[in-house]
Amino acid sequence: MPKYEVLTAELTKQIKHAKETGQFPTMAFDDGRVIRRRNLAKDTATVWRPTFVHDIDKILHCPYYNRYTDKTQVFSLYKNDDITRRSLHVQLVSRISRTIGATLHLNLDLIEAIALGHDIGHPPFAHTGESYLNELYFKQTGRHFYHNLHSVRVLDKIFPYNISLQTLNGIATHNGELESEEYHPIPLESFTEFDRIIEECYTNPAQMNTMMPCTLEGAVVRLSDIIAYLGKDRQDAARAKMVEESMFVNEDIGSINAEIINNLVVNVIENSYGKPYIKLDAKHFKALRKSRLDNYARIYNYAAAAAGLDKTVKPMMAEIYGQLLDDLKAGNKHSPIFRHHIDYVNAIYYKRETPYEHENPHDIVVDYIASMTDNYFIDLHGYLFPESPLRVEYKGYFDE
Repeated sequence: MPKYEVLTAELTKQIKHAKETGQFPTMAFDDGRVIRRRNLAKDTATVWRPTFVHDIDKILHCPYYNRYTDKTQVFSLYKNDDITRRSLHVQLVSRISRTIGATLHLNLDLIEAIALGHDIGHPPFAHTGESYLNELYFKQTGRHFYHNLHSVRVLDKIFPYNISLQTLNGIATHNGELESEEYHPIPLESFTEFDRIIEECYTNPAQMNTMMPCTLEGAVVRLSDIIAYLGKDRQDAARAKMVEESMFVNEDIGSINAEIINNLVVNVIENSYGKPYIKLDAKHFKALRKSRLDNYARIYNYAAAAAGLDKTVKPMMAEIYGQLLDDLKAGNKHSPIFRHHIDYVNAIYYKRETPYEHENPHDIVVDYIASMTDNYFIDLHGYLFPESPLRVEYKGYFDE
């Protein structure tokens, strides 16, 4: 029998009183403290378009935002509209984090901007595709590829949108693989400091695990990312006929998606209202961690293997990387890396210090591959290597 927790009567009364009197906790990030790389008139807040709405609009209209729709969340090569794609995941993260943020009286525009942009740099084929791209990039350059850092690169370098430091920090520090019982924001005062931290992460993986959001809003999104996928991935695994949802049992936070979301959101609010941190109690945190490990044991460790990605997508990505790099270095303007990528990026005019095509060739190739949807990647490989024996097989609607 599903069990749905509720806020305590005491906190419910406190929140109602705050709404009636307008005496809310003052923990929200103040729009007036926003930091941008450039002070541009067009990014000035107005009465109808506040500070972080500028960030939201830029992210929504980024050419790569559309591509969320055909990027794998967990399960690749399924023709099944009921299985979550990355587009739905970012919406769920946005909704959950805004529910928490509204109750805690945080800055909802900042929350939405971070949530909608947090995965915009994610490559095709989920975390498996990310690991393949990281392996190739590191072998060639000694630098690592992480989708959260690349999301920052998309919104700050590939398309120099002048996104705020607070939004970019929240995107960079979201880490759905590293849960915490308490999230205490670490102040961040300048882009100089931010750039130094990001650059260190490319060559020092340990630095990734030390990064924390600089705002409560970023902390809410970081935790909501985990809340959004725990139960949803179980639903998808059941729809993919990989597991039965009934296999998962967790009496402390529930086992199905609705229970998990409700009970974790209630606990976060209960333990964070009016506090300068975001917190789960020990019982719920332990249960969240156990549920995530259960997902790894029963879902994530098998999803890529079930799709056969190591035998298909991994060598295909290596071939694409090599061919695109050769075309770029040779200046082959007929290659898709010019026609479909460099020309495409340059068509979205933004003043940049260095012409995009003059950047490191490996970075340009990685930018292109990371921007691809699953289907585009497969079609590109077929275009570049029409005689290749490497072919993927989709699981269709009527395949058993």
